[in-house]
Amino acid sequence: MVDPVVTLATSAQFPHLDQDEQLLPDALRERGIEPKIAVWDDPTVNWEDAGTVVVRSVRDYANDVNKFIAWANSVPRIFNSPQTMAWNTDKHYLQELEKLGLPTIPTIWLEPDQVLSKQQIHSRFPASGDFVVKPAISSGGRGTGRYTATDAKSRGEAIEHAVYELSQGNTVMVQRYLDVIDRQGETSLIYYNGLAAYQVEKEPMLHPRFRSVKDSPVIEEVAHSANISEETWRWGERIRTTLHDYIKQKAGRDELLLFNRVDLVRGDAESDSEFYVMEVSLIDGSLYLGKDESHLTRFADAIQTRVLY
Repeated sequence: MVDPVVTLATSAQFPHLDQDEQLLPDALRERGIEPKIAVWDDPTVNWEDAGTVVVRSVRDYANDVNKFIAWANSVPRIFNSPQTMAWNTDKHYLQELEKLGLPTIPTIWLEPDQVLSKQQIHSRFPASGDFVVKPAISSGGRGTGRYTATDAKSRGEAIEHAVYELSQGNTVMVQRYLDVIDRQGETSLIYYNGLAAYQVEKEPMLHPRFRSVKDSPVIEEVAHSANISEETWRWGERIRTTLHDYIKQKAGRDELLLFNRVDLVRGDAESDSEFYVMEVSLIDGSLYLGKDESHLTRFADAIQTRVLY
């Protein structure tokens, strides 16, 4: 009997996968699966022979989203689905999740077709505290900057950042930086095949003068496995349920996601909510496989379930 093939799709920047995922092929091999690795936009790859394709280190997809989604649609069997990945490339989905009742970080959306002047951009920035400027379409944290509203130099840099992104045709997100992140970091909840798998805590990444331009390397996250919290999984179940309501709205039917990572931050005494959803990663977000042996095991098991059964 020939072993089923699973091809892990990556990018030219990570031809052997991201370091966090490099033990995944061996884990699949141990489960009777023939693993392959291929760069998603390599014209020499025959995707008809790729078996089941699992999208992983495609950190450059944001450079040409249309090309990436066209490629995904051309692959016979791929996880997650092209339809779901298409809307997940653009963080406007956070607006839709908010309409469905999920708390998200308050965001000012600057659109290219508004043709905003620098003064108009300036007037839309927060008047106090720190805030974040980033494009709605990006991967690996690229194009993200943290700025201080009351510092003239920092505010000027933020304006130039927004002007640049808008000039490239990109929607710009302006979000107040929540001080609680500096104290508590962020939380990631990982799901495989619709089931809660594990929780990861991440240290703050955006120091006060943090800047990441378009061609910067992927932001390195400092993360560690954490004990499952009843509180965060309660939040996670609310997020998961709402997410699948949204998928049904978009596609007309539900989808069993192979993998799903939800990033959130806890609220504090001054917050309007217990938590805020920061991002839902259904394409290339790290699953932190190297942070605990059980993380790798659970993902390999999840792939095995979808391939063999």
